[in-house]
Amino acid sequence: MEEDQSGVELQTRVHTRDQDKEVSSTNRPRSSRFKHYKWWIRVISYIVFLIAGQSAATLLGRLYYDKGGNSKWMATFVQSAGFPILLPLMFYFSSPFTKSTHVGVSSVARQPTIPTLVLLYFGFGLLLTGDNMMYSYGLLYVPVSTYSLLCATQLAFNSVFSFFLNSQKFTPFILNSVILLTISAALLAVNSDSENTSTVSKGKYVIGFLCTIGASAAYSLYLSLVQLSFEKVIKRETFSAVLDMQIYPSLVATCGCVVGLFASGEWRTLSKEMEEYGEGKVSYLMTLIFTAVTWQVSSIGLLGLVFEVSSLFSNVISTLSLPVIPILAVIFFHDKMDGVKGMAMVLAIWGFLSYIYQHYLDDSKSKKANPNEVSLGHADQV
Repeated sequence: MEEDQSGVELQTRVHTRDQDKEVSSTNRPRSSRFKHYKWWIRVISYIVFLIAGQSAATLLGRLYYDKGGNSKWMATFVQSAGFPILLPLMFYFSSPFTKSTHVGVSSVARQPTIPTLVLLYFGFGLLLTGDNMMYSYGLLYVPVSTYSLLCATQLAFNSVFSFFLNSQKFTPFILNSVILLTISAALLAVNSDSENTSTVSKGKYVIGFLCTIGASAAYSLYLSLVQLSFEKVIKRETFSAVLDMQIYPSLVATCGCVVGLFASGEWRTLSKEMEEYGEGKVSYLMTLIFTAVTWQVSSIGLLGLVFEVSSLFSNVISTLSLPVIPILAVIFFHDKMDGVKGMAMVLAIWGFLSYIYQHYLDDSKSKKANPNEVSLGHADQV
């Protein structure tokens, strides 16, 4: 009798366990879909932050020059000086009560020493200072629509640097993107005579053109080096680590701009610049403040995409403002949009779409290899 009862109990437990497994297997797809939707909501939000912030910051930077601003160091300063608004996020994600989320990187890896991190952040800060300065010269001497199209060349530079530093393969679509973006920049170079440069000499236009190209190359080098640093030095990818990579180099870049502002003597002209600003003193201050804030909104979007997807994907998305800024520049700053510039814009968008299609192919391969993987672009993991 006892054996019969134990047999019945065993069958009951097995039956209950089977029911639990069925319920679990039924709920798992729902949970996976819910996480998938939440992930897409976050990614779309970051994309909006990046595109809106970058577009607004670029237009505000041009507005500063058009209304009487002339300090290159001040224009460079505001590109990094807004980093304090990220400090609350850094303190929150660095809190011992906050559980860190790792993306494909083992937390057991040995952490770098403080001198190594200081040297790394200092080097990146100096690189950002030079990069932001070149962007400031480009925005001063080149029409904002041309400036935006030239900035699209960072995809081509990114492909080259990623090939040498991050072992990225050159596929036909990537090569097509590089060629199209190079032709687009060349068209803008030979079209300099038709630009509305009544207040800018041809020599200054060439300086602005070359500085914008140089800034795009420097920024692409910066992203590739950041990716290499995460892989070889930091060896972890938590959101706090990504915030550190944004905040500390920005602090160094801001200090570098302050030194440059005083060393160049431009600080002496700031009070006069404020008084003679076309829209008044309050508008002068608000333009600089909102420029700094919008650059940081853009940085939040960039950081979010680095955290959720990859640094390479965030670089691609940052060029989505390509068709937006030239159109807004024509509306607000009355930039000329002739046939050559329109052709350059079409070629640049074609190159961008070719780059995006390659990401789509990589994502499809990644999903086939890892069916449970939610995010796209993990083949490019930082």
